[in-house]
Amino acid sequence: MENKVVEEKQHMNIPLMTPYKMGNFHLSHRVVLAPLSRQRSYGNIPQPHAILYYSQRSTNGGLLIGEATVISETGRMCNDTPGIWTKEQVEAWKPIVNEVHAKGGIFFSQIWHAGRVSSKDFQPNGQDPISCTDKLLTPQIRSNGIDVAHFTPPRRLTTDETPQIVNEFRLAARNAIEAGFDGVEIHGAHGYLIDQFMKDQVNDRTDKYGGSLENRCRFALEIVEAVANEIGSDRVGIRISPFANYNESGDTNPSALGLYMVESLNKYDIAYCHVVEPRMKTACEKIECGESLVPLRKAYKGTFIVAGGYDREDGNRVVVEDRADLVAYGRLFISNPDLPKRFELNAPLNKYNRETFYTSDPVIGYTDYPMLETMT
Repeated sequence: MENKVVEEKQHMNIPLMTPYKMGNFHLSHRVVLAPLSRQRSYGNIPQPHAILYYSQRSTNGGLLIGEATVISETGRMCNDTPGIWTKEQVEAWKPIVNEVHAKGGIFFSQIWHAGRVSSKDFQPNGQDPISCTDKLLTPQIRSNGIDVAHFTPPRRLTTDETPQIVNEFRLAARNAIEAGFDGVEIHGAHGYLIDQFMKDQVNDRTDKYGGSLENRCRFALEIVEAVANEIGSDRVGIRISPFANYNESGDTNPSALGLYMVESLNKYDIAYCHVVEPRMKTACEKIECGESLVPLRKAYKGTFIVAGGYDREDGNRVVVEDRADLVAYGRLFISNPDLPKRFELNAPLNKYNRETFYTSDPVIGYTDYPMLETMT
């Protein structure tokens, strides 16, 4: 009993290791697994090796956000990202989710549509990818830092077509719950479809989805409402990156965009809002900047998750200073499956190998990073 009291006191001295109530979910600590594409779901089907991967990163009362998961055939952008639009995909997710739950973890599925960040090679019947615009995305260096991705000019969705995409997000959320997930995170960040609608450097529409802030955010909020109505608002989160310029999706007034989104989200009473730090302008580039998420934090009434280049020290600081409730970790969680334990003990961290982030090997760079108890 004394040992347990000592452990609890130690936890209280480490802000990231303190408990937190996120709606109906009781979290034992504030270290969140960020959504991380790993491109090991062959043929868009989640694979058995993902059972070990997510299980390794599960803790009793810890929140995990799954990798970006495609909502429909038109949402794909590359090979081997998992989907959740077919019965086979739903069934393949079940043993993965079950293993996370066996460890006491809380598991949200990140549901995603790439929009124009795609090419006809990944589209059904070789059709053009869809977007809010017909503006072509210029070739981009892939996340591995080596390969160059080339894109097909997108087809602009008509006003009448947007409800079909909203419905695909709703069905994906329903499928996620059927697969056993505790909730879903709507991927509204990083220059993918929802972000394309929100950002004025991409969205050149003249209908009710273009022009004003209200119009550009309409698509995102219609998705939030549809998904919340389908599975319950307490099971819904959203990720946004108003300050980022991933995939040529920048905005001329990101502070106003972020503030409008979080104030609008307050109406839906969802589980959380997950925001990428302004210092992360692109996927691999952390910069010094004067912009801050504090105004968004103050305006948002629910659970506020931050992500973007955090380590243990500034993760603890952001919690102490009440600039966030939870902190999502990506690269450090890839190379340290027991990251919460390492943060608790202030143990040294394994270095990550960026070259294996997106390779298709089911073990190397995926499940072979050592845990503390296996290190001698």
